[in-house]
Amino acid sequence: MTTTDPYTYFAPTGGHPPQTDLLTDRAIVTEAYTVIPRGVMRDIVTSNLPEWTGTRSWVLSKPVAGGAVTFSQTILEVAPGGGSEKPEPQAEVEGFIFLMAGTLEITHEGQAHTLTAGGYGFLPAGSTWSVKSTGAEAARFHWVRKRYQPVAGLTPEAKFGQDADVEPASMPGTDNRWRTTRPLDPDNLAYDMHVNIVTFEPGAVIPFAETHEMEHGLYVLEGKAVYRLNGDWVEVQEGDFISMRAFCPQACYAGGPGRFRYLLYKDVNRQVEL
Repeated sequence: MTTTDPYTYFAPTGGHPPQTDLLTDRAIVTEAYTVIPRGVMRDIVTSNLPEWTGTRSWVLSKPVAGGAVTFSQTILEVAPGGGSEKPEPQAEVEGFIFLMAGTLEITHEGQAHTLTAGGYGFLPAGSTWSVKSTGAEAARFHWVRKRYQPVAGLTPEAKFGQDADVEPASMPGTDNRWRTTRPLDPDNLAYDMHVNIVTFEPGAVIPFAETHEMEHGLYVLEGKAVYRLNGDWVEVQEGDFISMRAFCPQACYAGGPGRFRYLLYKDVNRQVEL
């Protein structure tokens, strides 16, 4: 990597803006993409989940007509001692958790795994797991869920780890200024979704408009950039979320002054279902 600075992970804390603030913000919904700025994640838009205690959530993406349909993405804030003994209500759904703040203990098939900021866990569909916030502060994390598409002879394994412990792969021809951290093996066809972390150094770019079948949920962990979405240039900063439909043209320019990092969901490795 080109820097030894520690990673940071922006997590929303809720609250309400004062009555003196202007209403105008950067939130937008189009047929190709949705932008949810961090300022939208206030107390008034949280939901409680019946399977969880001491928890509130911000639902960032769910299957909707005219939008992304393969996944849901939710930020959960779990108070110390809170959690769930049976968090996933659908046996056919897999999950990926990425922790931004606090301490989280995930017990998967009887084995406990403790996550701190930057920690992650992949939970295969049909597996047994529970989760508890064990730190002095609330645990704040992403929970990406997808209905698993099984293939005969392929079984995905649970995976736990830490962002900083996974060696990023440099994109070709970028002098390591654009790199991708892949917690799940991209060559293992048992996985039908990836949740990666993409890092850009200041001034680095995606130099073409990516246009592909994969849907994206993109949450900015650190820094700022200008993102090209369909035909629009949109400024984004840490804490913002973008949902992209399939075939939405996309590119970005990292504006600096620091690096730009985001958590990125995409659906992969499966034949198109007709």
